[in-house]
Amino acid sequence: MAQATWIPAYAGMTHHPLHSAHVLPHCNKPDSLMVSLTWDPVGGWWGLAALVVGLLALLPWGPPRSKTAGRRRWVLLGLRLASFILLLLAWLRPTLVYTQMKPQQATVVLLADKSRSMSIPDGVGGQTRYELLRQTLADANGALRSLAEQFELKAYAFDARLQALEVADGQVLLPETPDGNQTALGAVLDDLLQQEVGKRLLAVLLLSDGVQQARPPRDLPVQTAAARLKAQGIPLYTFPLGQSRGLGQAQDVRLSSLRCNPTVFVKNELSVSADLEAYGYVHRTLVVQMLFETRPGQLEEVARKEVEVQAAGDRIPIDLVYVPAAPGDYKLVVRVEPQPGELITTNNEIATFVRVLKGGINVLYLEGQVRVESRFLLQALRAAPNVQVDFYRIVRDPTLPADRGPAAFLRPGNLDLSEAFRPGKYDVYILGDLDSAAFRPEELAQLAEAVSQRAGLLMLGGFHSFAPGGYGQSALAKVLPVQMDRFGRQGFEERIREDMHIPGPIRLMPTPVGQQASPMRLAADPQENRKLWLSLPPLEGINRLDRPAPGALVWATDEANHPVLVAHAFGSGRVLAFAGDSTWRWPMHGFQDQHRRFWRQVILWLAQADEASQSDLWIKLAQRRFAPGDRVEFQLGVNDPAGQPIPQAQFRAEVQLPDGRLEQVPLVSGESGWQGALVQTEQPGDYTLRATAKLPDGQELTGTARFLVFQQDLELNLAAADIGTMETIAAMTGGQALAPEQLPSLLEQLLRQTSTLQVEQVRKRTLWDTWPVFLLFVGLLSVEWYLRKRWGLV
Repeated sequence: MAQATWIPAYAGMTHHPLHSAHVLPHCNKPDSLMVSLTWDPVGGWWGLAALVVGLLALLPWGPPRSKTAGRRRWVLLGLRLASFILLLLAWLRPTLVYTQMKPQQATVVLLADKSRSMSIPDGVGGQTRYELLRQTLADANGALRSLAEQFELKAYAFDARLQALEVADGQVLLPETPDGNQTALGAVLDDLLQQEVGKRLLAVLLLSDGVQQARPPRDLPVQTAAARLKAQGIPLYTFPLGQSRGLGQAQDVRLSSLRCNPTVFVKNELSVSADLEAYGYVHRTLVVQMLFETRPGQLEEVARKEVEVQAAGDRIPIDLVYVPAAPGDYKLVVRVEPQPGELITTNNEIATFVRVLKGGINVLYLEGQVRVESRFLLQALRAAPNVQVDFYRIVRDPTLPADRGPAAFLRPGNLDLSEAFRPGKYDVYILGDLDSAAFRPEELAQLAEAVSQRAGLLMLGGFHSFAPGGYGQSALAKVLPVQMDRFGRQGFEERIREDMHIPGPIRLMPTPVGQQASPMRLAADPQENRKLWLSLPPLEGINRLDRPAPGALVWATDEANHPVLVAHAFGSGRVLAFAGDSTWRWPMHGFQDQHRRFWRQVILWLAQADEASQSDLWIKLAQRRFAPGDRVEFQLGVNDPAGQPIPQAQFRAEVQLPDGRLEQVPLVSGESGWQGALVQTEQPGDYTLRATAKLPDGQELTGTARFLVFQQDLELNLAAADIGTMETIAAMTGGQALAPEQLPSLLEQLLRQTSTLQVEQVRKRTLWDTWPVFLLFVGLLSVEWYLRKRWGLV
C-alpha cells in the first residue's frame, strides 16, 4: 500500500545581537517544495549484489533447447527478466520524498510584576516602579502590535500567582494598582511552563524589580525555575525596574532580630537588644527608642540610644535597659523615627510582649569560714530587689575536736535549722564551704525533703564541700547532681587533698546544653553569649566533680572537659553543683554586670521563678512574636498551693483577635497536660489568650497570655531592587538583562526571526509496495506459467 507521512521538524533562528540558535543547513523559502528519490535496499548494497548474481545465474535456466523454438524461448526469457527486474525494484525499496518548509507558530510571553514593592517611588522625579512599567509598555506599543500579528502574544501580571491579561491592539491592559503581598518569581515561572506546555515559547519577557519575597509553598528559588527554562531552550529576557542599594539611591532604615527575655521580675533589669541597618544615611545620627506599655494600651518611651551610621548596610547592635515597676503582661516596642527621604517606614519598629513577674524569693545562705567569694556573692544577690537573703556563718570551734559533730561548730543564736529546713520556709538554699559535720543527720534529711518539695539547692566549691565535706555519706548524697567518693573525706587537721581538687587557672566553657539554660545566658545572642563566657577571668581552682549523677546535665566544663556546673531535678526541686569558689575575680576585672547577672539567674532558676506565673493557672507560649499565618501552640495547667499539678481540672480557652472579635480555642488533654493551638493568625496585631480552669471543688481560676502577630510586609521590607538576580537568571537561560527602554528593540529582533522560524514538513511515498507493482509481478509469473503449460514444457 502507498503510505504518506508528515514529519514536523523545527527550523532554528538566525543569529542576532540578542539571541542565537541553530540554523538548518538548508533555508528554503516558505511553502517551497523539494522532491527527491531515495533507495534503501534490503540487506544493504552487498545484499543487492548477491541477489543480482543469483538472478543472473537463474536467468538462463529453463527447458531444453530441443523442446522450445527460438521465438518461444525468447518470450519466456523476456517474461522472466521482467519478473527479475520487478523483484530488484522491490528489493531496492525506492521512495519519493517531498520536503516543504512551513512557517512555525510560536508564542511570546510577557510577565509584569504587580506586587506592592512596585509602588516604591525610586525612579526619576519620584516615579514609581509600576509607573515605569506602564511607560515601558506604552513606548513599546507599536512593536507589540507588530509582534502580535506574527506570533501569539500572551501577557500575565503576577505576584504570588499568575493573572492573565488582555492584549488589545498591542496594548497590555494592566491592573490599576500593584497590590500583591508576595513576589513568587520562581513559582510563577514554573507555573508558566506548566500552563504553556506543548507550545513553542520563543521568549519570556520579565518586567520586575527582581526581589523574591514569598512564603512556603510559593518560595521556589528563581534560579531553579531559570534552570528549567534553560533545559527547554527558552530564553528569558529581564527588564529590572527600580534602584539597587549598590547605586546608593534607596534610602531605608530597618530594625530586626529583637532579643529579650520573655519574663523578668519586678524591679529587675530588662535587657533588650536589636539590630539596626541603614542605607542612604551615612554619618547621620539616628535615635532608637524603647517604648513600654506602662499602662494598658499606652506606650511610653522608657529608654533611648543615639547611634551614628558609619557605612551603608552596617549591622549596628542596639542594647537598651528598662526596669519594670509592676507585674503583668506588657507590650515592648523598639523604634527608630522615620527619616527624611525614607521610602519604607513599616520596618522602622519591632515589637514583642514581656511578662513581668512578682518578686519575693527567699534565700538561706550558710557558709563556713569567711571567704572573698561569699562577700561578692552576697553583693550580687542583695542588689536584686526581689531576692531576700538570710546569711549565716557556722564556724568550727578550734578548741573542740572535730569528732564531736555539730557540737564542735558555733551557730548563731537566732539560727534554728529545724525551722529553716522546713519545706516552704525558703525558696533556695546555698551551702558554701561548710562541712557536713556542722549538721545533724536529721537536719540534712529535712533539707533533702525540702528540696524534693520544690526548694532549690546550690552547693559551692570549697575545701569542705562535696566529697571532702563528707556529703557523700549524708542524706544529701542522693540530692546532689554528682556522685561523690565516700573515701574522699577531708580532715580538718590534714593537708588539703590534691586528688579532690583541680588547680587553676580554670576557664569556664559552656556546653551546648548549658547554653540553652537560663543561668548561662549572659547575652541574648548565642554567639555573643559564648564570647562573654570565654572572656571571663579564669577561676583559681575547682572541686573535682568527675562523676555526674545519672540524668544530670553538665552546663559548663573547663578546657580539659572536667565538669564545673552540673544541674538536675530532685523531686519537685532543682539542684546545682558549682565546683568553683572564685567568681569574685569577674567583678574585680570589670565583669561586674556578668557576675551579678549570672548569680541572679542561678537563684531564679533554682526557685523556678524563670517559669513563674502570676496565678495558679499558667499559660506557656513558646514565643511571643509570630509571623502572619504561623501556628501558635500553647500549654496550660493549674497547680495547687504546693506547686503540684491538679490533673482533674477542666479547661476552656478563647482568644481575642486584634479586631476585637472573640473565638473559642479547642483544647486537648495529653501526657504533658492540656494543649491548644491557634491556626487563624493571618491578621496582624495584638492577641489575648484567656483560659479558665474549673477545679474539682467548683472553684474557677483564670489566666491570660498576650502575643503579637507582627506586620510582615514582605514586599516593602526591602526597598532596593535586586538587579543582580535579574542579570543572573537571564544569563542562565541564554537571554539578557536589558534596560526598560530596550524593550522595543528586542521586540523588533524577535520579529525578524519570522523568516527562519519554520517547520520542515516531510512526506514520503514508496514506489515498491504498491498494488500495480504487485499485480504486474504476479501477472508476469502467471503468463510465464500459462505459456509453459500450453507449450507442453511442464
